[in-house]
Amino acid sequence: MANWESMYKEKLRSREEICKEFEAGYKCVSNSQTAEPVGILDALVDYLAKNDIKGLEHYLLLPLKQQKYMDKESEPYLHHTAHFISGYDRAMIWEGYGDYMPSHYSRVPILWRDVLDGPDVYYCTVSPMDKHGYFSCGTSPDLSNVRRKAKKVLLEVNKTMPRAFGSFIHISEVTAFIENDEPITEVAAPPISDDEKKIGDLIAEQIPDGATIQLGIGGIPNAVAGGLMGKKDLGVHSEMFCDVMVPLTESGVITNERKNINRGKTVVTFSFGARSTYDFLDDNPGVEFLPVDYVNNPFVIAQNDNVMSINSCMEIDLFGQVCSESQGPMNFSGSGGQVDFIRGAAASKGGKSFMAFKSSAKKDTISKIKPVLTEGSVITTTRSDIDYVVTEQGIVKLMGLTASQRAKALISIAHPAFREELTKAAKDMHIIV
Repeated sequence: MANWESMYKEKLRSREEICKEFEAGYKCVSNSQTAEPVGILDALVDYLAKNDIKGLEHYLLLPLKQQKYMDKESEPYLHHTAHFISGYDRAMIWEGYGDYMPSHYSRVPILWRDVLDGPDVYYCTVSPMDKHGYFSCGTSPDLSNVRRKAKKVLLEVNKTMPRAFGSFIHISEVTAFIENDEPITEVAAPPISDDEKKIGDLIAEQIPDGATIQLGIGGIPNAVAGGLMGKKDLGVHSEMFCDVMVPLTESGVITNERKNINRGKTVVTFSFGARSTYDFLDDNPGVEFLPVDYVNNPFVIAQNDNVMSINSCMEIDLFGQVCSESQGPMNFSGSGGQVDFIRGAAASKGGKSFMAFKSSAKKDTISKIKPVLTEGSVITTTRSDIDYVVTEQGIVKLMGLTASQRAKALISIAHPAFREELTKAAKDMHIIV
């Protein structure tokens, strides 16, 4: 029997030692959010600057904290490219010393495998090694399949990372690793506004017992969850495991017993939230964290019946085109898994997708339902994909409506202060007569 402990000792490095695994021009890909190897990256920025090693590239989806590599002076040494943008790397991209690579979330690993021919380094934070030599990818194995095309696999072992089921890396695959006990990032759930509660209740009414749900980030998914407490035998197949899934599971609402695939299991690809959620996920065989090219694959999603996909957006126009990732031409977030799940739900027997958002912004001075999208806006979801649209003013189903009918439907759930001007604009554009 192999002695995994001996191998562990052989591959354990100090932070300075592991930095020597990197070379100028290396492309380095990390798992997302809490799995970003923050200790390696902090040491690496200092090491590269000290030794004047330039041109490394760091690829990540949704960082959760401010870090050294985000400083402008670090860019010549470690250039950051986002697969999805957060409030921490947004300024880098707006100001031109970071970049964004558009892709549906499900296809990011495929890009690295088939288009970019693999990275030089795959690195991530993992839970401590078990007696069989395996590290759990914890709360974010989303890009873990990318490691199979990497020249080097570097890990950051952190005892505060939950040992989650589904995705593991064996010590024999690892080039080197460090240990870091800095607690993984917690993210507080946002409060639920009165308007978000109205939206959540409207969506919850549409979700039948036995449905398989996808919930995401923010007040609206939390509000939806509050309306699900009376449901029975819900399943979860969702890119994110969010805090509200804990009480839904503990109360017996989520059982996963009516799913066609992964029956009895909550299936997700990442989680970030409260420490209590991380503790719930630790060593919990009822939740499986799997790579995003499986979880977000529309063909996989569609194998469950009654898939309910809930997403949000920045604005929608009277044609039904949705922008969820830019403010005009300025990158704000990313396409993420929105289209993955909308198309998966559309192909699911009994499936529905909901685009949910507050009808107005900036104290009701701006309508988020517009005649046309703001100039330069990115179309995330096409008008041919959109199904239900929900605001605090009501819910409408656009799928199957004509252009004229959908414009009228959208105007009916716009903020009342803007309905007259939206109607005039629709007539001026000859959408409605």
